[in-house]
Amino acid sequence: MITLKSEREINLMHEAGKLLASCHKEIAKMIKPGITTMQIDKFVEEYLAKHGATPEQKGYKGYQYATCASLNDEICHGFPTNKPLKDGDIVTIDMVVNLNGGLADSAWTHTVGDISDEAQRLVDVTYEALLKGIEQAQPGNRTGDIGHAIQSYVEGEKFSVVRDFTGHGIGNTMHEAPTILHYGKAGKGTRLKEGMVITIEPFLSTGAEYTVESSDGWTLCVPDNSLCAQYEHTIIITRDQPIITTIA
Repeated sequence: MITLKSEREINLMHEAGKLLASCHKEIAKMIKPGITTMQIDKFVEEYLAKHGATPEQKGYKGYQYATCASLNDEICHGFPTNKPLKDGDIVTIDMVVNLNGGLADSAWTHTVGDISDEAQRLVDVTYEALLKGIEQAQPGNRTGDIGHAIQSYVEGEKFSVVRDFTGHGIGNTMHEAPTILHYGKAGKGTRLKEGMVITIEPFLSTGAEYTVESSDGWTLCVPDNSLCAQYEHTIIITRDQPIITTIA
């Protein structure tokens, strides 16, 4: 069931989004060769606690961490580890913040030191694909308009949309209807309405469009060892234009 959010709910989610964005900005300052994603995870937990918030995904279906940290060919749900990041890596930090009952969900892909031209272009195209999807988040449009805009742009840039994971509604829980595909046909899918809150989070790779599960039961990788990137924002559908709650 799709729920339209009240003004109070939207205000709470907006405040959570601002906090999440500020946390991502602090993480960006930390990213360098030698740091570990476990150090980043510890920082996030402490940062949120300091601001009266909690990491919503910790404990979700047994997940143990405040963040997902997905490295290079890992597309999502990677565990933080004590392995130092190295020059040339790209790493996606994804998290959900709960502040006074308001939720916000956002992922950033970070570059570590000097990276390849291909990796930088992948990261840049992923972020631009997110923006193109957000442009379509208008009342009266359909979820397929978001997916079509992202897919058309990404494939025109010779990258792949990984199909196994989607955006989603968000509200009292992390995952609500509707499902937001990052590919598809314009004019198809669920109609968007004022008061809906959704995530748009394109997952891109330099190769495969599908994933395989790692032995830990959580981490998803592409099977051809290609590089992966993801950007995600939480979006409020309004009468005038989409509002990004998780912008820095």
